[in-house]
Amino acid sequence: MLKRILILVGIIAAIFLLFKYCDFKKEDDATTIDSAGLIQQQILNVGKLIVTEGHFSEVITYKNQQKYLLNMLSFEKKALVVVNADVTVAYDLRKVKYDIDEQNKIITIVFIPKEEIKINPDIKFFDVEQSKLNPFTGEDYNKINKSVKANLAKKMETSTLKTNAENRLISELSKLLITTSQLGWTLKYDGKVIENEKEFGKQLKL
Repeated sequence: MLKRILILVGIIAAIFLLFKYCDFKKEDDATTIDSAGLIQQQILNVGKLIVTEGHFSEVITYKNQQKYLLNMLSFEKKALVVVNADVTVAYDLRKVKYDIDEQNKIITIVFIPKEEIKINPDIKFFDVEQSKLNPFTGEDYNKINKSVKANLAKKMETSTLKTNAENRLISELSKLLITTSQLGWTLKYDGKVIENEKEFGKQLKL
């Protein structure tokens, strides 16, 4: 009789442990699904347009000479050109591409778009001097516009605007690094594991 009771208790204990194991597996699976879901949600949160704005000003003098009669006669035109320009550097993080390996808990950043630079100069002319034999033409304005944009692009490269834009890019993508670290996932870019924001910054210098 005692033997039967012990067998019955053993069977009940085995069934109980089996149910507990199944519950554990369900919880584990649910955690995996939730982790992947949180990763996807963070990707959506990061996927936005970030824009860094700057303002530049400069004053240039434009001159041009037209010569006639074997250079014995010349007609000069000149103007003082004042430039105020709004410059934006944008990263469209909606274009970032990822590869998600749920089984190994690895998310790989496959593609990061290049920055989009827009220069919108407001050009004003002062002290314009010209003659009928050498007037200002559309070609002059095109040359000035082209020269202004080239100068502004050089100024922007030596300013902090582009660096600030890159720092904002790193800051946004680092949010994904924080989420992956908290959930026990690994973040990779360009074949390397990203473990901290400083390392992330070095890898993401475009």
